[in-house]
Amino acid sequence: YSAAFESGAHDCYRGAADKRYSLDPTEGVPVLHPNQFRINEAWIAFQLNGAPIHTEANGNFNCFALMDAASCFILCSELIPVTDAEPSKAEVRRLLKQASAHKGELPEKLFVPVDQYTTILPAEARRQGVALVRVSEDQLAVFIGEARSGFEKYVSGKRVQ
Repeated sequence: YSAAFESGAHDCYRGAADKRYSLDPTEGVPVLHPNQFRINEAWIAFQLNGAPIHTEANGNFNCFALMDAASCFILCSELIPVTDAEPSKAEVRRLLKQASAHKGELPEKLFVPVDQYTTILPAEARRQGVALVRVSEDQLAVFIGEARSGFEKYVSGKRVQ
């Protein structure tokens, strides 16, 4: 995919407020926002694509990504067969190592959607001393929405490769 995504060259919504914590007025749940975090304090694990990426030679894939919560910089990504619920243990270790190379350390927290990456990623994150925080994917929209939109624009019309 595009070098813009490889380099993390996109921005996420910043907004005018600079509050460390706020509550969703309709549900009373904490609302997450990039301005609540320092660079490399927290990362987000998520699926970058909305629809599977199809290749003639190798089948369908999802794009797993790790993003810094403060900057919305995509630290690394990997194409994972749609038949796999999450990256393998070796892939997770390599992705965490690749992502940590940017600042030389792992984050304090890793935000993961409630219904995704339920086995290997959580176990490896905990093994490496990273606190796992399960949140609804809706709470991550402010972080990942623009990256997904840009990725979708890039791959639309290029579904078969």
